[in-house]
Amino acid sequence: MKNQARFTTLFSAPSAVCLIALSLLLSGCGTTSRDTGKTADTVPSNTSASYISALGGGVIGRTAGLSISKADRQRALEAEYRALEAARGGQPVVWEGSGISGSVVAAAPYQVGSQNCRQYSHTVTIKGQDSVARGAACRNRDGTWTPLT
Repeated sequence: MKNQARFTTLFSAPSAVCLIALSLLLSGCGTTSRDTGKTADTVPSNTSASYISALGGGVIGRTAGLSISKADRQRALEAEYRALEAARGGQPVVWEGSGISGSVVAAAPYQVGSQNCRQYSHTVTIKGQDSVARGAACRNRDGTWTPLT
């Protein structure tokens, strides 16, 4: 009988209160920065090619001796883009591939002229060994990011 009383109270509340409660409940249901290799967690495929190519290989492309598959490199570059574009400063964007994984952490944005820029690090783990590459990139008006050299 106790449970029935709770349900009656909830459903008899004004509809606006119910909508607000439902909105608050669902607000935590968005995607996270963690990349599980599934399409839903990646940059939309129709835009990823231009955004990824603008990164020019990212900092992962400058990691000496790193030999990874094309698919894993794509995951790594998408993680770099997501970290630069949307992650809060210090929040890792994690990705996983075939026997390889990584984490990209971007610092807080800063201004250079009229552009937003960010420093970031990319840690790649292969067989328990970490390789860390660091760099910075600035956001262009078209939404792409150009690495600073």
